[in-house]
Amino acid sequence: MSRSKSKRSKPSATPPKGSSRGAAPSAPPPPAPASEPPARSAAASDAPARTPSSPEPSLRSGPPPERPSRPVAPVSAGDQGSGVVGAAVRTWFAAYRVEVVLFLVSFVVLASFSSQRFLRQSEAPHFVYQAKAWLEGRLDLDPEVLPNLEDWACVREVAGAKVRCEGPPRPGDRWYVSFPSFPAVVMLPFVAINGYQFNDTSFGVFTGALAVALFYALLRFLSKEGETPRTWAPNAVLALTLAFGTLFFYASIRGEVWFSAEVMGVAFTCLYARNAVRAHRPVLAGLFFSMATLTRTPLLFTGLFFVLEAVCPGPDRLSQLKELGTRWKVVADKLGHFALGAAPLALLAAAYNVYRFGSPAEFGHRFLYNNRVNVDIDRLGLFNVAYLSRNLEAAFLKLPGLSGSPPRLTYDPHGLTLLLTLPLLVFLLIPKRKPRLHWPVWLTVAVTALPGLFYQNTGYMQFGFRFSIDYTPYLLLLFALGGWSLRHRAVVAALVLGGLVNFWGAVAFRGYTELVRNW
Repeated sequence: MSRSKSKRSKPSATPPKGSSRGAAPSAPPPPAPASEPPARSAAASDAPARTPSSPEPSLRSGPPPERPSRPVAPVSAGDQGSGVVGAAVRTWFAAYRVEVVLFLVSFVVLASFSSQRFLRQSEAPHFVYQAKAWLEGRLDLDPEVLPNLEDWACVREVAGAKVRCEGPPRPGDRWYVSFPSFPAVVMLPFVAINGYQFNDTSFGVFTGALAVALFYALLRFLSKEGETPRTWAPNAVLALTLAFGTLFFYASIRGEVWFSAEVMGVAFTCLYARNAVRAHRPVLAGLFFSMATLTRTPLLFTGLFFVLEAVCPGPDRLSQLKELGTRWKVVADKLGHFALGAAPLALLAAAYNVYRFGSPAEFGHRFLYNNRVNVDIDRLGLFNVAYLSRNLEAAFLKLPGLSGSPPRLTYDPHGLTLLLTLPLLVFLLIPKRKPRLHWPVWLTVAVTALPGLFYQNTGYMQFGFRFSIDYTPYLLLLFALGGWSLRHRAVVAALVLGGLVNFWGAVAFRGYTELVRNW
């Protein structure tokens, strides 16, 4: 029985109903006849033909063999260190570029106005001689090397008591600097290198420029903390006002013991106030407070600022005082840390004063040798209400004069009114706003300024009432807090007037150095 052959149906171009598009084909296409060579792809046709001598490609799968990498030179520790230092410097400069620019500008301008003084030591380098004496292992000064006898303290022991030297000096007399001695501490490393020749004038210019940058840093901190609404530009203008629109200008370009201390006191005041705001860094505040006080004695009274910030920072100070019984531990902790920061230098200074003058609070003015103020000190003491009238006159009433032919402006070496040397003072009396720090700063100014008005000396010889430099940073802080715009016409006029008057002082003042050298 023969098998019936069924015909194979041709595949339809249309898929059967119900089949999916992704189904596999039913059968592969038939192979090409052997006589027909296989078609070469375009890629294959572009490839060069392999000759019999060509090596066979490897049939092993896997990644191609890696080429040997070039050796990398090891980074030395020095290169790494320099890179880290460079990055740190760039970061620091980016954060404090305004302070750096203010320092450089102030230094260049102050050095220019210092003129021929800048390259020479002043004629009153008392702190240089004190530092050199310490380096030589003695607490008193060698009288054989003193450059002059102006404002030195001379102590003579009579029947076991320390008294002021009278008459010609004697071999057993002890000589000291009659001012707080911390500026000599700051100068120690420089005097160790330069000896008695260390230039206190250029050092004063450097310190003055640094104080300007520190004052801007204080203003910037207050803006950051929300104490003032001012931005960097007004803060920079106020810092430059300190530099060139106040008595700080002429004091910074002179050197000399009297002015070096004033300028350095401003720098320490900025550091102290920066750490005393809200009593947030009591130990550092105490440390810088002691440095300021041991530079300029009247700055002792600025300690009130920290006390107010610790006890009743505000704004509701009355309630804070009433609650003091419940929060006394927090207040005592801040005051204790403040005292801890101030104590080391204070105790050393007290012991030094006892050794020199027999009293922890005596810095030497009662022992001034052959000085014009000795008569008043012996008769009325260092402080007396009898001195008030002449100090008020020097601070607020003395005006410029006219003399010569042709007429020219002259100043009184006893003083010049603050209304001319610091015209912004007017705006402090009529502030547009009274923020949290308004009264603490005002009280700090008051307690610092008032004792000086009862002091035996007006500050002679001087341009303007130079003792006001001690609290000038606080006066400018009051202006910053008071809300007056620096674009207000009256404010601009006051800034211009202050700049012109203090430019005159920087150019015209002839002090001890000029008199000795006949400049």
